Amino acid sequence: MKETLSIGTRASQLAIAQAKWVMDRILARYPDLKINLVKIKTRGDRILDKPLSTIGGKGLFVKEIEEALIRKEIDLAVHSLKDVPAELPNNLCIGIIPAREDPRDAFISTGNISIEDLSEGASVGTSSLRRSAQLLRFRPDLKILPLRGNIDTRIKKLKKPDLQAIIVAAAGLNRLGLEDIITHCFSVDIMLPALGQGALGLELREDDIETRDLLAFLDHYTTRMELEAERSLLLELQGGCQIPIGGLARLKDGHIYLDGLVADLDGKTVFRDVIAGLPENAKELGATLAHRLLDAGASKILQKYQ
Repeated sequence: MKETLSIGTRASQLAIAQAKWVMDRILARYPDLKINLVKIKTRGDRILDKPLSTIGGKGLFVKEIEEALIRKEIDLAVHSLKDVPAELPNNLCIGIIPAREDPRDAFISTGNISIEDLSEGASVGTSSLRRSAQLLRFRPDLKILPLRGNIDTRIKKLKKPDLQAIIVAAAGLNRLGLEDIITHCFSVDIMLPALGQGALGLELREDDIETRDLLAFLDHYTTRMELEAERSLLLELQGGCQIPIGGLARLKDGHIYLDGLVADLDGKTVFRDVIAGLPENAKELGATLAHRLLDAGASKILQKYQ
């Protein structure tokens, strides 16, 4: 068995917390294993003064980490799966997917006011086109302000008088022990999360069977099947940060239920559909739902912004 293991991660507070979560579980299983955390700054971490949708490209938060993995400077990478493009470098794979955290989006407001009770014209911070499109569909009177930075930075911006609320992933708050500041989590009927939101992906070199076998105990069947459906949907839609795309799969009673969405930036035009099937057909379900959405008219939105 390996004596040492190097884990690559972004240097943000949340990314390190996620990597340490993985590390703690590995050490509980293999107490004699020596583990090194390697912090790597990505392009998405370096550019903080622009919305992600204007930076362009895929893999803003993973490319440099994947390069370190290919160079064998690290043995595995811990990613938030919502940040990982559907297409990976040929020699890499998402070898392990642990159990998923809460996939929903969280609403945090000054005064703990719900989204329904927020005053007309109030400002809500988010740089996610998916979140802003769905929010405007629900509350078209609200003003969207761009919001970048780590979770702590975004929360601190709530102290500014021109910002009344922010939207962030509930999973990140839970992993940092900040769940008490959540005003409420959005129902997925109102706000469908990003594909892969709340899930971690452990990326490995495909030929590193030893590391995959070592970490196999962390792989969670239900989450893996759900993510296979979601990432298949993402792959077929060829979506990036420039287009509002959401989706969530749930494995329940022996079937996967996959809900997918493509929206225009203003939230006025939304294509949404649901498909169900057996878990062993997860990838086919994602592809089929993508083509349903495209045939319904989502292709026009994708062509507009790609």
